[in-house]
Amino acid sequence: MKVLVINGSPHINGCTDRGLREVEETLQACGIETERVNIGTKDIRGCISCNFCRSHGRCVFDDAVNETAPKFAEADGMLVGSPVYYAGANGQLLAFMDRLFYSTSGVFSKTMKVGAAVVSSRRAGSTSAFDEINKYFTICSMPIVSSTYWNEVHGFTAEDVEADLEGLQTMRNLGRNMAFLIKAIRNAEAEIPAQETGKFTNFHTEG
Repeated sequence: MKVLVINGSPHINGCTDRGLREVEETLQACGIETERVNIGTKDIRGCISCNFCRSHGRCVFDDAVNETAPKFAEADGMLVGSPVYYAGANGQLLAFMDRLFYSTSGVFSKTMKVGAAVVSSRRAGSTSAFDEINKYFTICSMPIVSSTYWNEVHGFTAEDVEADLEGLQTMRNLGRNMAFLIKAIRNAEAEIPAQETGKFTNFHTEG
């Protein structure tokens, strides 16, 4: 069992990383393997809605998105971390998530892969960024993992986060809850409900 960890921060050893590491260490202690992908300094552009992925099974831009897609396919869960910019997630991370989720929508099922978001901020804006990331999971039948507070840590530096004892506690509880949910879903794999597909409401009429 494995969780794919996406760090959207350009600061590899910054606040977001510190929160993610607390979750990763807890997951590993619970017997869940983790694999980290740091995208914060990579050159990633947004989706251009060309639908190349519909016929080729991969994004037209051959970058970190296509490199990460096979890892996502194999994972039982995804943990996404982002710093908070203007009360939202990192724009580079959102471009990555847009293209990763869209380009793989017909390639493999995300149903019952477990999703969790972690955000870091100096003071405020964290809950709106948290909601923003969770929307990727809820459109794909991916259960969201909660904790004993919203999944956030606070500080201006990684050292500040060390002093956010409640934040780190929240990360550990998140890791335990994520491990439990992954194991529970794996044990009930034969009972995963089928997903209806085929309906597409857009209210468009010809002529």
